[in-house]
Amino acid sequence: MTILVTGSAGFIGFHVAQRLLDRGETVVGVDNFDPYYDVTLKRARVARLARNPAFEQIELDIADRQAMPALFAERGFDRVVHLAAQAGVRHSIDHPHDYIEANITGTLNVLEGCRHHNVKHLVYASTSSVYGASTDMPFAPSGDADHPLAIYPASKRATELMAHSYSYLYSLPTTGLRFFTVYGPWGRPDMALFLFTRKMLAGEPIPVFNHGQHRRDFTFVTDIAEGVVRVVDQTATPDDQWQSDEPRPNSSPAPWRIYNIGNGTPVPLMDYIHRLEECLGVTAQKDMLPMQAGDIEATHASVDGLFEAVGYRPKTSVADGVKQFVDWYLSYYG
Repeated sequence: MTILVTGSAGFIGFHVAQRLLDRGETVVGVDNFDPYYDVTLKRARVARLARNPAFEQIELDIADRQAMPALFAERGFDRVVHLAAQAGVRHSIDHPHDYIEANITGTLNVLEGCRHHNVKHLVYASTSSVYGASTDMPFAPSGDADHPLAIYPASKRATELMAHSYSYLYSLPTTGLRFFTVYGPWGRPDMALFLFTRKMLAGEPIPVFNHGQHRRDFTFVTDIAEGVVRVVDQTATPDDQWQSDEPRPNSSPAPWRIYNIGNGTPVPLMDYIHRLEECLGVTAQKDMLPMQAGDIEATHASVDGLFEAVGYRPKTSVADGVKQFVDWYLSYYG
């Protein structure tokens, strides 16, 4: 197949593109190399992908209303994996317009391209942050996701509903995947593990929000990539058991599905930090801080739906995953 991966220079996009290439697909990557974080790291990811002749990188903005239709018209994509987005809960509080442009307008352009050019399946990234104010855990796609606490998750929830509209109106198969706290090699510098590692090696204190009381369903990035690739192959179909008087929030009479991808095991933030201390051989100086605006105290994913659909559950432990990240970090940065 020829598969479009948007956000191919990004953390998850890079790993998904690599997994697709490893199994023999032709991958066209799209990214605008936004300077939200170190562009050098993004270009290093793409350079690794470009070692495979079946990969092609195109630099463009998914929010570009001229470039995106032209891309779809010129290429025959069998399937699309849409991972490009403006990420970050905290950044969205100060820069909300970035999220509307990248996440909503960009996703609309992807949906339009898929609609007009016979794409067989669109798989796109959502986030565990859509569960927002809910404390009904483990979070399940069949539960409430309509009380997001910041513009970032609100924009991602909007993309889920936009996809449903296109699935219903145009019979476009779409599957949304809610990612839970992804970490691992080639990660984003603004994310906790990367930030903590850099500061600890520099002898600087690390910011520990909510006074260390957070619990997160940390999910290793290669587990995420494997789940995404398996879902790409499982084209969404209408739910013939769906009833309008008792509507299921994660399926539809249209070819539309929502799944969680998480480890299914919440880990206390302090345990995560302790494992990082072990791997680095450094005791962190901890700056205990209150909860940040828009944040939530805990996440815990129900991944039964993903297992039922594609027979896969993420499996990498935090102990192993943090060690793999540290090994990569020390190798990459010397």
